[in-house]
Amino acid sequence: MRESRPTGRASVPPHRSTGGRTRPQSSAEDPWDDVAPGSARIPPTVRPSGGAVRGSARVQPGGGGHGGRSPGGRGQAGAGGQGARGQSARGPSGRPSGRRPASGSGGGRGGGPTRPRGTVRSGRPRPRWGRIALVVSGMLAFVLIVCGMSTWLYVRALDIGRTDAFSSLGDGRPVKEVEGSFNILLLGSDSRDPENRDEEARTDTIMMLHVNKAHDAAALISVPRDLYVHVPKNPSGGEGDTDAKINAAFAWGGSPLMVATIEEMTRVRIDHVALIDFDGLRSVVDALGGVDMMVEEDTTSIHGNQRFWPRGMNHFSGDAALDYIRQRKQFTEGDFARIRHQQQFLRAMLDKAADSGTLTSPFKLKSFVDSLSAAMVVDQDFKIVDMAVQFRNLRSSNLTFLTSPNLGDDFQGGESVILPDQERSRKMYDAVNKDRLAAWIKANPPKN
Repeated sequence: MRESRPTGRASVPPHRSTGGRTRPQSSAEDPWDDVAPGSARIPPTVRPSGGAVRGSARVQPGGGGHGGRSPGGRGQAGAGGQGARGQSARGPSGRPSGRRPASGSGGGRGGGPTRPRGTVRSGRPRPRWGRIALVVSGMLAFVLIVCGMSTWLYVRALDIGRTDAFSSLGDGRPVKEVEGSFNILLLGSDSRDPENRDEEARTDTIMMLHVNKAHDAAALISVPRDLYVHVPKNPSGGEGDTDAKINAAFAWGGSPLMVATIEEMTRVRIDHVALIDFDGLRSVVDALGGVDMMVEEDTTSIHGNQRFWPRGMNHFSGDAALDYIRQRKQFTEGDFARIRHQQQFLRAMLDKAADSGTLTSPFKLKSFVDSLSAAMVVDQDFKIVDMAVQFRNLRSSNLTFLTSPNLGDDFQGGESVILPDQERSRKMYDAVNKDRLAAWIKANPPKN
């Protein structure tokens, strides 16, 4: 018989061999980490590489529970039987050890799953399943909210108004020279502007947004609505093929004729079109919690409400912001002052959306996108979600505001117009087409 190595602690004497096999030990004889002082410790059983536990009987086929018996005879149950009942909870003296065996051990009837023999309980506290369940539930709820919000944004993007801006243009459009960069024509309509009652369906704001190939910088070029240009032949057969203020193109032929006019003037290919109802932007501003803008001089609204904005930084609600960017007649620069204020307004909106956490908060983003979608109509191929991903790093710090080069006011056909600077315009828009606008801006820094 193998000698047992002294451990300095009391141990259970080895059982005598019966019929060439040892009497099985109870599966409850696992080590206990914290026993009462003076009580015996039961040494851990050791499983050799051969697979059988030293000093224990091999389990015969069908030998589990009450039915299986070891060859040693009556009363010597197989693994999970009752042969060792009573011993597992007592030390060698036969006295109780002060610790109840773990439930599910081989010493009990109908116990649950047992811990594998040879393992030692670590002594660490049991997991707090209530807290774990709470954390898991919270994580699951967050995932569901984010996934649900993503689905909502996708559906909302499909729900936005659409316009056919390109199908009627035919051949002869400018060739795109640099893949990866893109140009969006932004057309703003302000049907409720008190100053526009005599101008039916004309765009008040015309801008070209150029995004470079790397998508890390952009330029927003404002085109004065009174810029005197050639309006090409109308694809729909209406008025056209004449010189006029550029905003007449939209009144005569909608977005297709406006795209054709811009492309003829700039020789830049337009990739997308977005029509924005300025009156609808009031809800966008309110969804952001208002915006902050610098007012250049004391200004009183001429639209009957007598709003007053002192010089300096002002906080604007949606109503106040739209009222301010409509003002032009009391400024010496006229429409150029309004263009500058519109650019400042868009810069303020962009900064507020980025700084207020709107783009990262599902709930704020929902309100923002819902308001923006209600105020916009885009071309058939404009993918809102894709654009949002491409614009995620766009801030006012990497967005440059420009105005289409011009020679100032003039009179044509008895009305006030703005003449384009043909030479400077050609150079700037050529830089746009070749995606070299950053170099052009460095050589020709904007005044505003």
